[in-house]
Amino acid sequence: MTDQTPIKAAAPFDPSLSLFQLLDPAVHADPYPFYQRLREEAPVMWDPFMHTWVVTRYEDVHVVLKEFSADRTPDPKKMEALGLPSLGPVADVMAKQMLFLDAPDHTRLRKLCMSAFTPRRVEAMEEVVQRIANDLIDASAPRGEMDVIADFAEPYPAIVTAGLLGVPLEDHRQLKAWSATFAEMLGNFQHNPDRIRDVLKCVADMTGYFRDAVREQEREPHDGLIRSLMDAEVDGQRLSEDEVIANTIVTMVGGQETTTNLIGSGLLTLIGQPDKLAQLRDNPDIIDTAVEELLRFESPSQHTARIVKQDTMMGGKLMRKGEAVMAVMAAGNRDPERFPNPDTLDLMRTDNRHLAFGWAAHFCFGAALARMEARIAYTTLLARLGDIRVTSDTLEWRTNSGLRGLKALPIAFRAVEAAA
Repeated sequence: MTDQTPIKAAAPFDPSLSLFQLLDPAVHADPYPFYQRLREEAPVMWDPFMHTWVVTRYEDVHVVLKEFSADRTPDPKKMEALGLPSLGPVADVMAKQMLFLDAPDHTRLRKLCMSAFTPRRVEAMEEVVQRIANDLIDASAPRGEMDVIADFAEPYPAIVTAGLLGVPLEDHRQLKAWSATFAEMLGNFQHNPDRIRDVLKCVADMTGYFRDAVREQEREPHDGLIRSLMDAEVDGQRLSEDEVIANTIVTMVGGQETTTNLIGSGLLTLIGQPDKLAQLRDNPDIIDTAVEELLRFESPSQHTARIVKQDTMMGGKLMRKGEAVMAVMAAGNRDPERFPNPDTLDLMRTDNRHLAFGWAAHFCFGAALARMEARIAYTTLLARLGDIRVTSDTLEWRTNSGLRGLKALPIAFRAVEAAA
């Protein structure tokens, strides 16, 4: 490597290209023109405001997800050295979660968790998930109107998650509240010091709740993911109690927030394109490709962070070992070099290896459940709700650029009875 190697300071930085633009509500409401500009003008860019590299082309995002380090959480001692000792308990939990680990620790944890989170378990839940979807719609059908987020997209995966974990279904509202608070930290780069107290309390409360759930399982074993994680064994290795709790938390949060966002954003997209909505309603057999296309078109997880493992050249730029990288999956999913007509919603798109669930070792291990929930949600909503229309002229998005989703989606509709 020579002194002539391009470096990140080679040209003045244009502030209008910073990811901080996503904090503008207008950009956040429709970030795809901004992502297009990044792909075209600065596909591999050092963002001095964010102190991170930003990559937006499909192939580059793919490389970052596959080859760069996910171990980006300071341990409690580093938090103290940074002058943030109060965040030690948060770091302690995150440092035991698969999301923030590399091999071999990640490999060990993922094998153990996957042995508990089997396709058979997901398949066995399908009838229950369908019943949950119908029950939630039944509650709103007589009114002929609902807030899709509050009345369906939030409680639906929360109830499913409670059942999956093996905790009381009536606790789903509390699980959702914790999930939303924890997700602010996972997906948002707008750090609000006033929220630190809430996050700390959230982590303490979740840890206590799931530790009690472990104790309950020891007294009276019953079916659920917590029990399966406790019993999981691969090559003679088992999860510690703290690892069971930490990965129950990340499963709970990931399973709720992304599914809520996918249902809300996807339904809004379909309502805005009546021909596509009619196509899916009239041809429910295309639901599998439709779900994949909605995942690509409106990625519920927009970006994720990684760390450069070794000096790397990408897009003519030198990334130094230890520097942060933001991989923008939502931008890669609209890359015309990978997807023909990427800004067109094509419910029959077959070549659709999108990045919405990540890639490689860190591919979302709950993807099968998320797909099943989305399939049932869309088919049930479209079968039960006719003549759907949005009843508000202004829609607000949650101030979380990474886990992008609607605050509310008020609609009116003509109720259709559920099939026997």
